Amino acid sequence: MSDLTRIGAVVIGRNEGARLGESLAALRAQSVPIVYVDSGSTDASVSLALEAGAEVVALDASFPFTAARARNAGLARLTELRPAVEKVQFVDGDCVLETNWLGNAAAFLDGRDDVAVVTGRLTEQHRDASIYNALCALEWERPVGEIPACGGIFMARVEAITEVGGFRDDLKAGEEGELCLRLRQKEWKIWSLDAPMASHDAAMTRFSQWWRRARRAGFAYAEGAAMHRNSPERHCVRDCRRIWFWGLILPLASIVPAWWTRGWSLLLLSGYALLAARIYITGRRRNWTPRDARTYALFTVLAKGPGLLGMLEYHLQRFRRR
Repeated sequence: MSDLTRIGAVVIGRNEGARLGESLAALRAQSVPIVYVDSGSTDASVSLALEAGAEVVALDASFPFTAARARNAGLARLTELRPAVEKVQFVDGDCVLETNWLGNAAAFLDGRDDVAVVTGRLTEQHRDASIYNALCALEWERPVGEIPACGGIFMARVEAITEVGGFRDDLKAGEEGELCLRLRQKEWKIWSLDAPMASHDAAMTRFSQWWRRARRAGFAYAEGAAMHRNSPERHCVRDCRRIWFWGLILPLASIVPAWWTRGWSLLLLSGYALLAARIYITGRRRNWTPRDARTYALFTVLAKGPGLLGMLEYHLQRFRRR
């Protein structure tokens, strides 16, 4: 365990309700300074944060709300209030930190001067409430050790975040991966511990919610590739190529010539079954149950559709700005 006196927490949220109360209570129990950044909530989120003893930052609604902007604002306020803070724990308002996580993460950073960001195991609170929650639970699984990027729940060195200029405020999604890319370009490392970090409440019960999430991911891939496609690792380029192929090129190549090929071109659509089978096999190798592997394979294939729409949305917006 490590001394918690030089650790602060930044919690971001919008209309999280009772979930925010649980998130703040877990941090308050560990006596770390908390900054809560609110993105235009219309519920009692601000009141809950004040009651929990958090410093509250309400983002100006005249600019678009983004998680990146909220985290930057929270870190700026935290370092203003506590200049001696060396490590910051970023938490989303729908997550509850595990009791020992702050000490374990801080101790790891104390022993590894080359690591900027450390993350751990994230679990889904209500995994069986819906198939979409179960999909989130599978997505949270990450390998242990050095990783290229992490999600939005992690502990970081304030020094490292400051060195790269923080998050990109203008990113709608994918800001964590983009930040990790810039950190690694500065020779910092991102690390995943085999330790419980937090529980998450996706509260995703409808297909429309999953669809919006997949569409937002496509938008993030397109934006990330546009910014860093010329970097050595060609950030997000491979993800975009997969979506273009499975979401647009293969359907067109199958359907458009179907009339003059007498339907033979439709056999190309069997590629989706092969893709699903490959994803299923990968899931089983990760010791997932057959049901989990099938579900993940099916929705990964289905996600090419909303992912394509998200990418087209990004390029359309980019064209209009020009």
